[in-house]
Amino acid sequence: MMGLFDLIFRPKEAIKSDNARGNNKPIFYELNNYRPAFTDRKGEIYEDALVRAAIDARARHISKLKVETVGSAQPSLQNKLKLGPNQWQTWSQFLYRTSTILDVHNTAFVVPVFDKSMTITGYYSILPKKCDLVEYKGEIWLRYKFSHGATAAVEFRKCALLTKFQYNDDFFGASNDALDETLDMISIQNQGIKDGVNNAAAYKFMAQVNNFTKADDLKNERVRFSQENLTADAEAGGLLLFPNTYQNIQQIKNAAYAVDAEQTKLIDENVSKYFGVNDKILKNEATSEQLDAFFNGAIEPFAIQFSEAMTKGIFSERERANGSFLIANANRLQYMSATQKVEMVQQLLDRGVMSINEARELFNYAPVEGGDVRTIRGEYKDSEELGGLRNANETE
Repeated sequence: MMGLFDLIFRPKEAIKSDNARGNNKPIFYELNNYRPAFTDRKGEIYEDALVRAAIDARARHISKLKVETVGSAQPSLQNKLKLGPNQWQTWSQFLYRTSTILDVHNTAFVVPVFDKSMTITGYYSILPKKCDLVEYKGEIWLRYKFSHGATAAVEFRKCALLTKFQYNDDFFGASNDALDETLDMISIQNQGIKDGVNNAAAYKFMAQVNNFTKADDLKNERVRFSQENLTADAEAGGLLLFPNTYQNIQQIKNAAYAVDAEQTKLIDENVSKYFGVNDKILKNEATSEQLDAFFNGAIEPFAIQFSEAMTKGIFSERERANGSFLIANANRLQYMSATQKVEMVQQLLDRGVMSINEARELFNYAPVEGGDVRTIRGEYKDSEELGGLRNANETE
């Protein structure tokens, strides 16, 4: 029985080393004589709550994109893709994970899934630890190494490669090093809050103790007194008693730690700008105008790149030239408020601009039988029909 790894990467002759041609020199170089390579170095940014919220906000909206295939090429694969990207995920789940991988690593790999006959049956987003480009028998391959040690390769032309912040590398996106200072500020602030709470909750005293001449004796007395009076297991019952050997006893009071509002605002803005979201989007409080701007700046660029990359991986150049492609799109009218949707339907439905089912889709209603017909109010006439009536009147 074939496992997930075998279904994604065919168990055929593997590209195992750089010396596949009998030499120790790298096989494939690109443009300026360097080895294109991707390394997973900054996956830890997803462990920060604020960063994860920003990434999640983008992924949730991207997961609502509708994926469709168009054209006559590869009908069997197109039928499978109508049901989902692969046998394990829905399109919504697939888009969410792909968007998340792209934001965390600035590079996302979508590779084909094969059946036992080595026919492509779908696509899957993978998370390699390292990836590089190599040439094998005259063709460029993406070679992967995963965290569990397994390695595999797949033809580059059959994959979809999505990138962000692409600059130094001709194929892969840059790292998230630019976010390091902001992450450091978040860590320092969180540690300050934690330490402040712990210090404020603890009783601390200082006192002068007589009749102790050895350092070890002072240390032992301090430990004894703390355990008997200041720990959670102490049986003092709220009453603190001490012998007359203690003098000048003073409680050390820690000021409550207050988070710097300006610093917090700066951190929030840095993260929001980096991932193209804002506070309203994060809290699901955005207006229709703000959602439309978010779509233009954060959702649509992903949809375009995803559609083009997947089309290139699925269909050959000839198939693309003959009109076959994959597209991820969104009904932008969904971002309108309920009042705006009602006004839109009132203006466009009886003019034949949209059908009943298209109007129902705006409100997330299921289509109805016969609802794809477009209707026009009786007082509206086709311009060609009006021209014919005018000519008939002139003849009379």
